[in-house]
Amino acid sequence: MDKKNLLGLVLITLIFVGYMVYNSFNYRPPEINQTNNKQTLQEKKDTANTFKEVIKESDSSIAIRKFGEDFSKFSNQTEDFITIETDLYTAIISSNGAAIRKWTLKKYNKWDKVPTQLIADKKGVLGLSITGRGVADDIIDTRNLKFQFNTNGNNNIKLSNNDSIVINATLTLNDNSQIIRSYTFYNGKYYLNAGVQMKNMDSFLRLKNYNLDWKNGLTYQEVNSVGESDAAEAVLVSNEETSTLNANSTDVEPVSSIGTLDYAAIKIKYFATAIIPQPFRQTKASATASGKFYNTNDEGKIEKYDLSVKIPYYGGVQTDNFRVYIGPLDYDLCEENGIEGLINLGWKIIRPIGEYFMLPFFKMIYNLVGNYGIAIILFSFVMKLLLYPLSIKQMQSVQKMKLINPELNKMRERYKDDQMKQQQETMRIYGDYGINPAGGCLPLLFQLPILYALWAVLSNVIDLRQTYFGLWITDLSQPDVLFKLPFSLLGLKHISGLALAMGVTMFLQQKQSLTDPRQKAMVYMMPIMFTIMFAYLPAGLNLYYFVFNLLSIGQQYFIENFSKSKLTLEDLKKAPKKESWMQKKMKEAQNLAEMQKKLPPGASYKDLKDLKNKQNQKNNNSQNKKRPNNRNNTNK
Repeated sequence: MDKKNLLGLVLITLIFVGYMVYNSFNYRPPEINQTNNKQTLQEKKDTANTFKEVIKESDSSIAIRKFGEDFSKFSNQTEDFITIETDLYTAIISSNGAAIRKWTLKKYNKWDKVPTQLIADKKGVLGLSITGRGVADDIIDTRNLKFQFNTNGNNNIKLSNNDSIVINATLTLNDNSQIIRSYTFYNGKYYLNAGVQMKNMDSFLRLKNYNLDWKNGLTYQEVNSVGESDAAEAVLVSNEETSTLNANSTDVEPVSSIGTLDYAAIKIKYFATAIIPQPFRQTKASATASGKFYNTNDEGKIEKYDLSVKIPYYGGVQTDNFRVYIGPLDYDLCEENGIEGLINLGWKIIRPIGEYFMLPFFKMIYNLVGNYGIAIILFSFVMKLLLYPLSIKQMQSVQKMKLINPELNKMRERYKDDQMKQQQETMRIYGDYGINPAGGCLPLLFQLPILYALWAVLSNVIDLRQTYFGLWITDLSQPDVLFKLPFSLLGLKHISGLALAMGVTMFLQQKQSLTDPRQKAMVYMMPIMFTIMFAYLPAGLNLYYFVFNLLSIGQQYFIENFSKSKLTLEDLKKAPKKESWMQKKMKEAQNLAEMQKKLPPGASYKDLKDLKNKQNQKNNNSQNKKRPNNRNNTNK
C-alpha cells in the first residue's frame, strides 16, 4: 500500500471515530409520551383479559358438551373429603360423586405389612352414572360433579361401641330436583348401607335409569399375583342363579343378568366387595360385569373387574337402598350378608362336606387350642379316625397282595414268555385266595371327595392367612420356603420344608405298601413329582398331608407287625370266596381275547359278537344238563 492510500485510510477512520464520539456526547433520549404509554398498557391488559375470557368460555363449552347445561356448573370444583373411622376400617368419602376413595382395614395387612387398602380406582368406587340431555358422551359420571355434604364442616368422624352415622351428599339442580346419596356407617361391621334418592329428576334424564358402578376391581394383597389372579373373579347372582366372569385372558366377553338381583360382587383370594340390593332378593335390577387381563412382568398378572348395577327410575321421588360389603372372605361374616357363595369350598357336589362339616369342625378345634398349626395337626388325627373304615380296607388289601406275591412271582417266572397265560393265572390266583384287585383303589377313591374338600378349606380359609406357626413357617396360607434355589429345577425355584417332609413320608408309605416289584420305579418317581407340585401349595395344607402320611405309616406298621388279626395265606384260602365285579369284567375281557384268536384275520365285530353268543348258548346248555330234573324226580 502506498503513502497516499495509507493516508486516506487513516483520515477516513479518524472521521468515523470522531463522528461516533460526537453523537455519544450530544444524544438525548426522546421524551416519553405518558398518555400514549397508558393507552398501550391498557390495550395489553384488554388483550390479556379477552384471551382469558376466550379460555374460560372454551372450558365452559367443554363442560357443557361433557355434562350438559344442567350438570356442567357442578364440574371443576374444589374436592372435599370426609374420613370415617371405625374399629374395623377407615373410609374416605369424596365430594366428587360421593364416591368411596379409600377403605383401609385395621385387622389385615398386605403381604408387605402395609394395612390392607382395597379401593383400586383413583376416582373412587360406588360412583353414580346417569344419562343427561345434550351430552356428547351420553353417560355422565357423577364422580366428576361436586356434591354437598351435610356434615357442617365436621370432616373427621370416629365411631365406637354401637355407634352409627348417616352422611348425605346432595346434588341440587333446582328447588325441586335433587340427587341425594346417603351412606350409613356402623361400627363393628364391614358393610354399609348406601341409599340413592332421585327426586323429581324426570326432566333431567334422557333414559329413566341410573347405574351404581364399581370400577377397577380390588387392590391385590398377596405376594403372588398369579395365585391371586387365579382366585379373582366377578360374580353375579340373579334369580338365585350364579354367573361368574374370570378374566384369565385378554379377550373376555362381559356377563350380564336380568331379574331379581341377589348381589353383584368382585373377589380376590381373601377379600371381596358385594353390592346387595335391599330388601334382599326382592329388587328388580340388571347387572353387568366386565374384566381385563394384564401381564405385569414375566411372572405376574393382574385381573381388573368392573361392576355396573342398573336401577330403573320410575319418576317422581324414588329411593333405593343397597347393602355394600367391603371386607374379608370370612365365612361367618359372608353368611351374615348372604354372600357365602363367594368363598371357594370346592365343587358344588363336594362343597357341603367342607362347608357344613370340615370348616366348623376345624374352627371348633382352633377355639380349643388357640393355634392354627396345632389345630391342623389335631384335625389330621380326627380325619384319620373318621377315615379309618376306608383306610383299613385299603391296608388289608395291601397285606393280602403281599401274602400272595410269592405265588404271583412263581407264576410269572413259569409263564414269562406268555402274557396271556400270565393274565389268566393271575385271575385264577386272585379267585383262589378271594382277592379283589381293585380292593386297594376303591377305598382311596372314596376318600378323594373328602380330601378335595379339605384342600379347598385349607387353601381358601382366611383364618390361616399370615398365621405364624414356628421356625421357618411364617404364614400357613403361603408356601413355606426353607431356602431359595440359585437356579430353576423343573420349574421349582425354592425348597419347601413341609413339601419335602410330605414327599419323604409318601416315599416311605409307598415302599411300605409295594406289592409288585415291577412298580418299584414309581416308588421313587411319585414322591419326587408330588414334592415339586406341593412346593407351591399353602404350608397349612402340606402340614396336614405330612401328619396324615405319618399316621398312615404308623397304622400300616402296626397292622403288619402287632395286629392280633394278622392274616396268613391259609386264612385267605379258608375265607369265603366271592367274585368281585372287577374280576368278572377281567374274565370277560380275557374270554373276548381268546375268542379273537379263534377268528380268522380281518374278522368284523359282528363275527366276534356271533361267536360270543354261541359260546354263551353253549355254556347255558351245559349248565342245564347238570341241573337235576325236578319233574322226573317228583314222578318217581
